[in-house]
Amino acid sequence: MRIGLIGTGRIGTFHAGVLSRHREVGSLVVADADRARAAEVAERTGSTAAPSADEIFTWGVDAVVIASATAAHADLIARAARAGLPAFCEKPIALDLPGTLGALREVESAGTLLQLGFMRRFDTGYAKAREIVRSGALGRLHTVRAITSDPTPPPAAYLPLSGGLYRDCLVHDFDILRWVTGREVVEVYATGSDAGPAMFRDAGDVDTAAALLTLDDGTLATATATRCNGAGYDVRMELAGELDQVAVGLDDRTPITSTEPHGPPPATKPWPGFLERFAPAYEAELDTFIRVVRGEAENPCDGREALTALRIAEACELSRREHRPVRLEEIPAH
Repeated sequence: MRIGLIGTGRIGTFHAGVLSRHREVGSLVVADADRARAAEVAERTGSTAAPSADEIFTWGVDAVVIASATAAHADLIARAARAGLPAFCEKPIALDLPGTLGALREVESAGTLLQLGFMRRFDTGYAKAREIVRSGALGRLHTVRAITSDPTPPPAAYLPLSGGLYRDCLVHDFDILRWVTGREVVEVYATGSDAGPAMFRDAGDVDTAAALLTLDDGTLATATATRCNGAGYDVRMELAGELDQVAVGLDDRTPITSTEPHGPPPATKPWPGFLERFAPAYEAELDTFIRVVRGEAENPCDGREALTALRIAEACELSRREHRPVRLEEIPAH
């Protein structure tokens, strides 16, 4: 199989390494707006560097992996669809609903495959939690608590391009909440704080956010995120039912210290970032994409799934701005 990879930033470089080692990938072509960076990644992985993304669509690839800057995602998805090529794309499809819906219309009109990169669906802890919830072992689920905490803020230049904390960061929690519980979010109430570094206020963003989400069976979920968690990268989910409760992401690398005299010791090597924490999940999602392209598996996360997560993020942003609960039905789905 010949794969075209567009984007050789941090995650694109990681994907290049995974694809270049994959047993079903006989040839990998990489492209980036920074041609020197693409050439360096190609040399390191034994791949071919293309002069630009244009060649990805004319050099006879069998599928496209999109890891470019977010602003280019929708256009590249549409180009892949028009070329009849299956595509894997890092989230999001676009930073707004019109861009997302436009790209999805291109894919659906062409009848091509689009898989979105919500890697937590491939993490063993979240998969086990899903299995436990679906088995009924927790009894009636009544409370879910989701946490995503970055150790340090991103560069200031990234913030205006990110879509904001709900769309860029918490969207992962919104997706995995639906995937683990099998329920839909019907209402949100969200707030945020920009009391941290001034660059968040300058960008009209918040550095810390919290959302209360009501699911369609009455389960209550909270999702919190911050860009300023100096202890380390912390991603967890707690699910409490009438019979039992479980936690995802709680291990000897969780960056939290117990104040109890007999509590567990603090992590000696806390997770430094998302790539280290979810490296196996990133590999698994690409392996699944290749199997989907080969007709060996079903698409685990199509564009409509990504749209639903974005609609929840949009509802949270609206709730934060207007200081009120927002029903999901207020956010367009078509």
